[in-house]
Amino acid sequence: MNAPILVFNWKSNPQSISDALVLAGAVERALARSRGVRAVIAPPYPFLHCVGRKMKRAFLGAQDSFWDKGPYTGEVSPEELKAIGVRYCILGHSERRIHQGETDEIIKKKVAAVLGRGIAPILCVGERERHGRDIPAIVGDQIRTAIGGLSSGVVPKILIAYEPVWAISTMPGARPDDPESAFRAKMYIRRVLSDMVGRKKAERVPILYGGSVSPANIKGFLQDGEMDGALVGGAGLDRQKLTRIIRIAASR
Repeated sequence: MNAPILVFNWKSNPQSISDALVLAGAVERALARSRGVRAVIAPPYPFLHCVGRKMKRAFLGAQDSFWDKGPYTGEVSPEELKAIGVRYCILGHSERRIHQGETDEIIKKKVAAVLGRGIAPILCVGERERHGRDIPAIVGDQIRTAIGGLSSGVVPKILIAYEPVWAISTMPGARPDDPESAFRAKMYIRRVLSDMVGRKKAERVPILYGGSVSPANIKGFLQDGEMDGALVGGAGLDRQKLTRIIRIAASR
């Protein structure tokens, strides 16, 4: 079994460099005590460089990227991210789909751009509302659009994070999914990928769960849900919680 992948998405937090370094230090110490976990820290843009310099065991991730360099005020290019050591990049997060109006076509261009610079995309997919036990077709549509047209050989370099919007802790009435439903989502995503690039390549794509991940449920998602890791939001801003999540993931 491959090491579980934990992606700590700090979003627009914390509010100072000193606090960011304290959190990064907590992740580093937890990794030193808990082997067998791959961790990615995705801090806000202004803190990427200083956090990256502190990291020895974790990998540096970005929360987004533009698809090109040039006259795009306020954007950050894949080349700039690569230059400061970014190894992973979150793309298509539901908050960007909602607040920045990102479409599947925009996300497709971003996926291709970061892959072209040697950065691994973490493609976020998920439905806005819960629809019983079935995984909505929109999840498959998001994947097909985002990676359609790519060479099948590069698809295993992509990570997919299944994060149903209704389960994200910052959404009104949020509640975490359960491992059984997460497992069904994983199997659905694996089938979509298999239809696109074949079973062998599809099986090499890590599928993570995101949405109110906590020390209380991480073991269930990794063991019972058989997820390959997790996209961690709010719990990743609490030193005690992130330490426990890393420890539990290492001993799953």
